[in-house]
Amino acid sequence: MAVDYYSVLKLSRNANPEDVKKAYKRLAMKWHPDKNPVDNKEAEAKFKQLCEAYDVLSDPQKRQIYDAYGHDGLNSGDFDVAPRSDPDDIFAEFFEEPNNNWQRAFKKTCNGAAASGRSHKSGGGKKAAAVESKLVCSLEDLYKGARRKMRISRTVPDNFGRSKTIEEILKIDIKPGWKKGTKITFPEKGNQEPGNSPADLIFVVDEKPHDVFKRDGNDLVVIKKLTLLEALTGTLSNLTTLDGRVLPIPVRDIINPGHEEVIPNEGMPISKDPTKKGNLTIKFDVVFPSKLSAEQKSDLRRVLGEADN
Repeated sequence: MAVDYYSVLKLSRNANPEDVKKAYKRLAMKWHPDKNPVDNKEAEAKFKQLCEAYDVLSDPQKRQIYDAYGHDGLNSGDFDVAPRSDPDDIFAEFFEEPNNNWQRAFKKTCNGAAASGRSHKSGGGKKAAAVESKLVCSLEDLYKGARRKMRISRTVPDNFGRSKTIEEILKIDIKPGWKKGTKITFPEKGNQEPGNSPADLIFVVDEKPHDVFKRDGNDLVVIKKLTLLEALTGTLSNLTTLDGRVLPIPVRDIINPGHEEVIPNEGMPISKDPTKKGNLTIKFDVVFPSKLSAEQKSDLRRVLGEADN
């Protein structure tokens, strides 16, 4: 468990700033390395805790956040707080002689504590490999654009290097025209190991198959089935676009199997310039009857034969 900074300085929670200073000075003299045997790990740990406790409780903003949210509030990144105080500034507040052994030991120990805090909070060592995750999007979202809120969980070290899990909600604005494979990077939003910088978190766009449209780059393709009668005599059908408009598709001429029609500017938006779009290609699939009666065959011979003549 994280230490209680008030307990570290042996203070009540209503202690005033002067109480904080006096408690720190008194306890720092007791636990300073110069006052304890060499390599006394307990004394070193106690002294580091004193540095941290004084840094937080002597700063009104940090103290307010700590009182309300504890260590998690200080480490969350949700609040704009000042960085850890420079040990030289803390030293100058309490000790007048600039070159004694006490000062050198104080600076060495607090510098270690500050460096430890920096590495735990923001890294500084090598950076872990980026973590990739799929962002599955409908074709409608990639056509019109959308906003997604992604809840993520990641592990980060606390002030003492122990791993803890935090949750965040990331907002992703899906731009019209984005393609499968588009990457959205959130720097340093991945997991973090003690002493290292957090990994980047990358979302990779994946396109969900559509029931009607198939995407081909910036173009859209639709398969339109026609009966043989419609292919020969014409018809009028409607196509609902990805943004909900109704697009009429008239068939006036005889349609041969494999015939295609291209409608300009009805494809996908072009991501670099969403005011422009690709084309919509309609591929006609003429469905022939599986069988004809003798009467139907006779009628066809008569009608088509007359047409040939």
